[in-house]
Amino acid sequence: MDSVRYSRQILFEPIGTTGQQALQDAHILVIGLGALGSQITEQCVRAGVGHLSIVDRDYVDYSNLQRQTLYHEQDAEQGLPKAVAAHQHLRAINQSVQIDAYIEDVSPTFLTQFKQVDVIIDATDNFDIRFIVNDFAYQQQIPWIYGACVGSYGLSYTFLPNETPCLHCLMQKIPLGSATCDTAGIIAPAVSQVVVWQMTELLKILAKQYDALRGTLISTDLWKNEIAEVRVQSLKDPACPCCSSHATHPYLQADNQLKTAILCGRDTVQLRMNQRENWSLAQFAETLQGQNYTQNNYLIRIEAKPYTLVVFQDGRVFVHGTKDVLTAKKLYYKYF
Repeated sequence: MDSVRYSRQILFEPIGTTGQQALQDAHILVIGLGALGSQITEQCVRAGVGHLSIVDRDYVDYSNLQRQTLYHEQDAEQGLPKAVAAHQHLRAINQSVQIDAYIEDVSPTFLTQFKQVDVIIDATDNFDIRFIVNDFAYQQQIPWIYGACVGSYGLSYTFLPNETPCLHCLMQKIPLGSATCDTAGIIAPAVSQVVVWQMTELLKILAKQYDALRGTLISTDLWKNEIAEVRVQSLKDPACPCCSSHATHPYLQADNQLKTAILCGRDTVQLRMNQRENWSLAQFAETLQGQNYTQNNYLIRIEAKPYTLVVFQDGRVFVHGTKDVLTAKKLYYKYF
């Protein structure tokens, strides 16, 4: 352990030498290397987390640079995968940290190699993956720290298997049509605030300072100068399919994954999530204000040139203009 490099952190009594050694011995999985993930991974390597696994399926774009602080203009010019660019920059910050980078679309099969990680950090941009992570984390008894932000709003919660309610307890099912950064925009301070919450909780867990954990779901709207904390322990569901004694972990099962199909004879990918329920086209249209779209009683057509997305009442989505499933998924998660 480099006692000089981490001296100021070691001087902080709740961490100390013992806690710093625990950080060095830890293996953290960060899923998503966008706004949240780019900041969290940098703080992890600066704090001396010994082993970092990072995963993202996307590449660096100029629109990322406003808030994804790890990346440079050259990364966007080269169109580097975020996992590759992040690995390069993180290694330049701290070469003593083991960093494993994956250009992957997270799935239950992919996660099976991470059964021994100490904490999972959620830095994703969609609930499909979060529900998979939730089931995996509770199945393997791994703490995971949720974070989300859009506009000037941010939200975080720390999930502890056997102690706290899980994501399924809090949300019951995947939400459809919630605002995203691509539909509502985002300001960088909202990202940084969520990172503060997530990183602080991570340090507490790794230093085994469990009594110091916040224990609440916390949210803020920085533009409106609002902050709120909610105790959600009472929402723990004794019949939950993820965290109860009779758990089946449904989102690890193939039937509940996002279904994709390339339509025969057409430059189109169809996507369908079986768990989508109780929504309407009108409700979804409310999230599209300012977007280039048209609608009728049966579908909504979104123009995202050179692609077109068609959303049907039953939750199916056609992505016209590509046969590439990863491209279609990227577009899908921009709106859902």
